[in-house]
Amino acid sequence: MKILACDTSSSVCAVGVFENDKLISKNELDNGRTHSENFMPLVEKTLKESNLSLADIDTISVVVGPGSFTGIRIGVASCKAMAEVVDKKMLALYSLEVLAANEYGKGKNICALIDAKNNQVYCGMFDENLNKKEEFMADDISACLEKISKYDDIIFVGDGSIIHRETIENNLNNRNIEFSKNNKQSAYGLGIASNKKAENVEFITPDEIIPVYLRKSQAERMKDKKE
Repeated sequence: MKILACDTSSSVCAVGVFENDKLISKNELDNGRTHSENFMPLVEKTLKESNLSLADIDTISVVVGPGSFTGIRIGVASCKAMAEVVDKKMLALYSLEVLAANEYGKGKNICALIDAKNNQVYCGMFDENLNKKEEFMADDISACLEKISKYDDIIFVGDGSIIHRETIENNLNNRNIEFSKNNKQSAYGLGIASNKKAENVEFITPDEIIPVYLRKSQAERMKDKKE
C-alpha cells in the first residue's frame, strides 16, 4: 500500500511517501515560511522524487491536530481535496502520536508533550507500540503530570518536555524517566503512525476528516474572557 503522509500542524511542514513501512521519499521544511506557501510544492516534489503521481497513491494520511490552528486547517483542507480528486479514503493522524513515534519500539512508555503556551500543554500517553493509554489532554503541565504519575519507565518527547523539563523532573522524581533528543514531528514519525493506522484498517472518507484542536483558539479564549 502506497501512502502519502502529510503534517502541517507544527513549525515543521513534512510530507512522506511510504509503501507499507518502507520510506520511498520524504521532505521536511522548517524555514519560517508559512505552510500555505510550502505545502503543495512539497507534496509535488515528494511525489516526483518517488516517481509516482497522486493517482498512484492508495491512501492519504494527514495530521488533524492538535497544534497550530492555521496549519491544521491548511493540511486538512488540502489533503481532503487531493483525496476527493483521486477518490481515495484517508487516515487521520494525531500530532501527539506522530511525535511519540520518534521513540517507537524502544521498550518504554512514551509521553508526547506539545507546548500550548501559558504553562499549558497538549499531552498524549502511549505504550512502546503507540497504543494510546490515556485520552489526549490539553491542560496545565502539572495536571497532566498528575494524570500520568501512575506510570513508570517513561520517555518524554516534544517541545513541551524541553520547556517543562524541570517541572517534570520535580513532579516525577520517584519515577524512571528519560528525555528524547528527537523533539520535532517528522516524516519518519508520519510513516510509522500511518502504517499502524493502515494495518488496523482505520480508513475513513474525506468528509469524515475534521480538525482536532482540543481547546479553543486564543481569539476565542479572549472573547470568552471579555464576555
